[in-house]
Amino acid sequence: MTAYVCPRCLVNSPTDALTWHCPKCRGPWDLEFASEPVSLPSLASRRNSLWRYEEVLPPMPYAAEVSLGEGRTPLVPLTVSDTGAPSSVSAKLDFLMPTLSFKDRGAVMLAAHALRLARAGGVDRVVADSSGNAGTAVAAYGARAGLDCLVFVPEGTSPKKLEQIRAHGARVVEVPGGREATARAAREAAGRPGTFYASHVYNPYFLHGTKTYVYELWEDLGGRLPDTLVVPVGNGTLLIGAALALDELHRHGLVDNRPALVAVQAEAVSPLAAAFHAGAEELGAPTPARPTLAEGIAIPAPPRARQILRAVRATGGTFLTVTEDQIRTAQRDLARRGLFVESTGVACWAAVQAAPPRPGLTVVPLCGAGAKTGMAA
Repeated sequence: MTAYVCPRCLVNSPTDALTWHCPKCRGPWDLEFASEPVSLPSLASRRNSLWRYEEVLPPMPYAAEVSLGEGRTPLVPLTVSDTGAPSSVSAKLDFLMPTLSFKDRGAVMLAAHALRLARAGGVDRVVADSSGNAGTAVAAYGARAGLDCLVFVPEGTSPKKLEQIRAHGARVVEVPGGREATARAAREAAGRPGTFYASHVYNPYFLHGTKTYVYELWEDLGGRLPDTLVVPVGNGTLLIGAALALDELHRHGLVDNRPALVAVQAEAVSPLAAAFHAGAEELGAPTPARPTLAEGIAIPAPPRARQILRAVRATGGTFLTVTEDQIRTAQRDLARRGLFVESTGVACWAAVQAAPPRPGLTVVPLCGAGAKTGMAA
């Protein structure tokens, strides 16, 4: 049986309900369902999408109808140590997804779930909020599923991202006041009857899509994992998904090691990094967000902060921050290596370049295509 559960209050809810948060504490849901170990040898004959890992994904009767062939992105070396030390960095090119960002991993799960509810007569429209990439992904997969979509974005969102969202047939609402104001507007709209809130933060189906990032690494590396996973963190959807995958792989006896999770934030908006280095389990008093090139991770109050901090500590990882100049330099450097990545997506490469090298293999995700935003000014 699949059910929503609040990690704080332990309140349960059926997944066909449209209640998008815990009714007691108003926090985000987790998802409970039975998963089985993935057989590595069997993967060679499976379809080339993230649905190949179906044993660890929640049941999805309409998965095949919604899929755009997402997943299975390349793993490309960026550096190999020339000092004799056993360290190197590889990049997973998640900007090669159908909508040019890693958010497709979660959006396909939300769209398949929303389609199930729509065919049962419970949903007539989908609402999402986003700084751009998640909204684009929801719009694309919503179009694939034949769902009516409304996407709320902050005023000033990249015109190229807005064009992409509208091209998929979704309606766009630009909200003054930044990312938090945008989320509030979407949540208000989500209260209308028959509305499915396709939140990449509150709905845990999204997290079980992003965990396939780690399953692909495990498969590509022949049943092992990197020593370090460096992940950009705003709302933490990729990091929490990675943590879910690490727990499952270890619980199913498929790996012995747990890579360190190293979380990266822009120095201009880094509430999680501040809380982590202060030894706190929760965020401190909110501080005004400053402008940053890394708009996709500029989240001043992530709802899953407690889960993010706990996941990083559990693996012996840490938080790093990067400056605007480091972001600009990293974007130009990757472009000269043949990889045109948007400014948010280069944050991890900027952090790795600035930090002392860790032993073993480090993997960074390149999460969004540069065509979405252009080069940073």
